[in-house]
Amino acid sequence: MSETLAGLLDAAVRISVPLLLAVLGEIVVERAGVLNIGIEGMVLAGAFGGFAGAFLSGSPEFGLLLGASSGLTLGALLAWLVVRARVDAIVAGVALNILALGITGVFFRRIANAAGERLIAPTFTAVQVPWLSKLPLVGPAFFDQNLYAYMGYALVPATAFFLFRTLPGLRLRACGENPDAAAAAGVPVQRVRIVAVLFGALMAGIAGSYLSIAYSNTFVENMSAGRGFVALAIVVFARWKPGLGVVGALLFGAAMAFQVRFQGARILGVEAPYQFYQMLPYVLTLLVLGLSSRGATGVPAALGRPFRGRG
Repeated sequence: MSETLAGLLDAAVRISVPLLLAVLGEIVVERAGVLNIGIEGMVLAGAFGGFAGAFLSGSPEFGLLLGASSGLTLGALLAWLVVRARVDAIVAGVALNILALGITGVFFRRIANAAGERLIAPTFTAVQVPWLSKLPLVGPAFFDQNLYAYMGYALVPATAFFLFRTLPGLRLRACGENPDAAAAAGVPVQRVRIVAVLFGALMAGIAGSYLSIAYSNTFVENMSAGRGFVALAIVVFARWKPGLGVVGALLFGAAMAFQVRFQGARILGVEAPYQFYQMLPYVLTLLVLGLSSRGATGVPAALGRPFRGRG
């Protein structure tokens, strides 16, 4: 029983890492007043960029760099469309998701046709934390992970500190609460929002690269599999707070780990089809999003509202 729990917790943590990275970036973006529906495409672009960089160079570090750059590139496009050109955020985000799906599919097939071999990329290995990794149950799950996991959990307090304990964080939150008042106080609202979008895209790209060079060692089309949309739901669940974002990421990670580990298990003596388990994380997403959005507190007042001024 303890081995089963330890394995389930370890799987939940591993699955939660890309969600956590994407959630932290999206919290910053939405705190600045921008709704990034294109996060799904950024995660997918990061997954392909991470795989392509690692596969072609033989270096997972280069894969991480290229994955982050891929997400950042889409982020720059989104920032120009939404912040500068004031295109509807939902329309722009959906367009980026479709663009990412098409581009990654085309380039992956080119690499696959040119390689003519198994598409296996080098991956990051796990790094054990002395003593802590030997703790029962939680040791392997939290202290025997690769650098992505440690990066994600280290960024939680760092992001919270930035948002709620620094002057730049206060200015960023002002852009999401009352951009006109922030502009009157001398805050360059558009520039702050652009930087926030770029940070969120960078985090989404890193999250995507985790999927292809840390969680697995290859790429498949549509590899993000809705994780960007799940991250959007977690942000609402977390009330736009990094600390609660960890809880949400682990919750969804546990749901996904459960559906993988228990596929084919019997329920009340009846063998359930595997599709039943596959849908569980997404049903949970809908339930959490529906329940969390009712009377939600913490939502930035100007979220999704274009800023018409200058700066």
